[in-house]
Amino acid sequence: MSSETNSPPDPEFLAAAAQRRSAMTGPSVSGFELLRQHEQRQKFRRLIDPGILRPNSHEVAMASLKILSKISENLIREPENPKFRQFKSTNDTIRRCLIETKGALEYAIEMGFRPEPLYVWNERKSEELRLGAQILQETIELAEKKSARSQTSAAETKAAAEAAKRNALLAFMDDRKTKMLRDQRDRHNREVRALHRPSVDGEGTISPSPPPSNAEMPGSGHVLSSPDPVVDEPPSYRD
Repeated sequence: MSSETNSPPDPEFLAAAAQRRSAMTGPSVSGFELLRQHEQRQKFRRLIDPGILRPNSHEVAMASLKILSKISENLIREPENPKFRQFKSTNDTIRRCLIETKGALEYAIEMGFRPEPLYVWNERKSEELRLGAQILQETIELAEKKSARSQTSAAETKAAAEAAKRNALLAFMDDRKTKMLRDQRDRHNREVRALHRPSVDGEGTISPSPPPSNAEMPGSGHVLSSPDPVVDEPPSYRD
């Protein structure tokens, strides 16, 4: 069995159950009778735990307790109804939940059912039937309350895990978007710098423009390739 069924009962739940029992017993019950009822309740509790809860799975044990509770509540509500005063061991539900479930049939016998060959209730066991029904109801209510808390806790844990996963995904997407924007900015900056950079030759140095060759300067007989002026010589004299 899981630790859920073996954990100590809720004090508030036990206090409410004690108030219900006090209201049902009334002020006329003697101290000896109260002691006897207490011992009987303890016996029923031991028949449930460890009797039924420990050797069976939680689902099987709870199904058995609910069938026992239904049998006892029907008989308390209609004690003269012959349909509720007995049950058949061959019935599928009875066989599965009482006969095959460990400890369940012992609880029914303690509430006053005897095999004859049907399991017939002994009306002299009305007090045991009432106390057994009370313990069944308290145990079922406590188990359902714990189950509800467990389901709530599981749902909260699942929601927290999903939120963490969603936040991690959002952070990942945000990082990708940030990187993409940074890459776009760097690419744009490189393109801008390339547009404003002067052209270079293959060796990485700026190529100067070559000066014009033999360019004529203003004035007669002056060229850049000759530093001295050229003077026209007179023709030779002939006789």
